[in-house]
Amino acid sequence: MIVIHHNPECGTSRNVLQIIQDAGYAPVIVEYLQDGWTRNQLMGLFAAANITPREALRTTKSPAKELGLLDENVADETLITAMLEHPVLVNRPIVCSPKGVKLCRPSEAVLDLLDKWPAGPYFKEDGEQILDAQGRLSERK
Repeated sequence: MIVIHHNPECGTSRNVLQIIQDAGYAPVIVEYLQDGWTRNQLMGLFAAANITPREALRTTKSPAKELGLLDENVADETLITAMLEHPVLVNRPIVCSPKGVKLCRPSEAVLDLLDKWPAGPYFKEDGEQILDAQGRLSERK
């Protein structure tokens, strides 16, 4: 089973979901801005992805600056509490698969979590090619 913690307003999140679906998977989609988070859920996701709350903090297009969360001295517990109150503070998308859990930025990072990939050539919604005609990762410029 594949689970994507998804924000449909985010281009990266949309790309990741499309890659998963085009690879032949029917993921469970968790729209976390609607559903919110639980403390245990965040702690479990961060531990499984081997990232800290600081690494998961969305610093742009979020209230992180206004809430004073950008200071490196802000404790993880403070970040978690803020993320529970403001779900948009968690960077996305976070994908869970049998191969692991990962914050998938850039969107092609999701390929590490998939046994099957979409057929190539494959392009993101902005036209950037990520897989060549043979289904191999394209060279990044």
